[in-house]
Amino acid sequence: MANIRATLLIFILLVALFCPGLTVPGASGIAVAGDEVMIIELEGPINPGTALYVIRGLEKAKDEGAALAIIRLDTPGGLASSMRSIIKAILNSPVPVVVYVGPSGAGAASAGVMITVAGHIAAMAKGTNIGAAHPVTAGGKDIPTTMSEKVVNDMAAYARGIAEGKGRNGEWVEKAIRESVSITADEAREKNVVDLVVKDMDDLLKGLDGREVNMPAGKITLKTTDLKKAHFKPGLRDKILKTISDPNIAYILMMIGLAGLYFELSHPGAIFPGVIGAISLILAFFSFQTLPVNYAGLILIVLAIIFFIAEVKVASYGILSIGGLISLTLGSIMLFEDVGVSLKLMLPTILLVGGFFVVVAGLAFKAIHRRPRGGTDGLLGEIGVVKELIEPEGLIFVHGEYWRAISEERLEPGKKVEVTNVEGLMLKVKKA
Repeated sequence: MANIRATLLIFILLVALFCPGLTVPGASGIAVAGDEVMIIELEGPINPGTALYVIRGLEKAKDEGAALAIIRLDTPGGLASSMRSIIKAILNSPVPVVVYVGPSGAGAASAGVMITVAGHIAAMAKGTNIGAAHPVTAGGKDIPTTMSEKVVNDMAAYARGIAEGKGRNGEWVEKAIRESVSITADEAREKNVVDLVVKDMDDLLKGLDGREVNMPAGKITLKTTDLKKAHFKPGLRDKILKTISDPNIAYILMMIGLAGLYFELSHPGAIFPGVIGAISLILAFFSFQTLPVNYAGLILIVLAIIFFIAEVKVASYGILSIGGLISLTLGSIMLFEDVGVSLKLMLPTILLVGGFFVVVAGLAFKAIHRRPRGGTDGLLGEIGVVKELIEPEGLIFVHGEYWRAISEERLEPGKKVEVTNVEGLMLKVKKA
């Protein structure tokens, strides 16, 4: 028995010596072995594009064995779904995450409040602020009363749970959501909303040195004095996705795409509208991957296009066009779940694109049903002038050309005649 215990003890010591990354449950004070800090710049609205960028940054910090990840935050807020994705990535990160609101003049509003308090360490630069987290729609308007109560209660409980789980002032965080209060960096430190108030990034790293952080594997002691700074910069994909992840941009791209392809299909050979339409649609579908799309809305918009195309083939006297406009309007309103396209953008777009479809459909309808202007069919019904006596055969000038013509009645030169039939190279005419 003693030999078994000795063997186990030796095994544990060997694991501790050669596998420092492994920890014993309940152990504390473990120093981080990495030699760099991954700095992730998060500026501007929180949307699916910025959420993917932050998640990729934290994954890279883990893959490269970084000792620390710092999310440098400056945001007016954004989508709740994207905020939750970022928070989930922070809470499940094996690398300690510091959320730093900076530099001076920056702010963490709305969704930024929850992201800040979710960090393993929350810090702010002097001259920054945090707060005003009351939920609103994507267009910045208040949510309708009944829905607002549900959303606010859900968000308040979610944020308070995160803050208190990190040992921070959950009561104030809830107040920021319910009452839209906002405080300065020093006030946030006094109220235990954040852990540190610093001058800049270098001062932050000095202030973090020696601090203990609660991680899933146990407490970790940060050693930040000699860490190398590694900046995780957004690539071209991140920049494009950040731009087109805005529901308004995605909506405009889809409308341009549909209009371009419709014009190309109704007027084959134009090429340019088709190329622009195809590119716009691909970008729109790319952004739809990151947005909460309501497919009923998307189907209504496609149905509107079908109505406009049918208007070209069917003489509905405008009924199909009206149906298309109604379907387009309803589809635009329903297109995205949780977020909405701004009405100031939606209404002019519907009028412009809907009007474009109606005009193009009308022109195409006229072109299809127009009487032929060339060939023998184009001669029927044309008015000409007799140039040589017709009795019963003579010569007329019609459609810019001289033709032999026959008639059942005598027609003197100078008389106007109408073409009633074409038989080979001979026209049958009557008095106009």
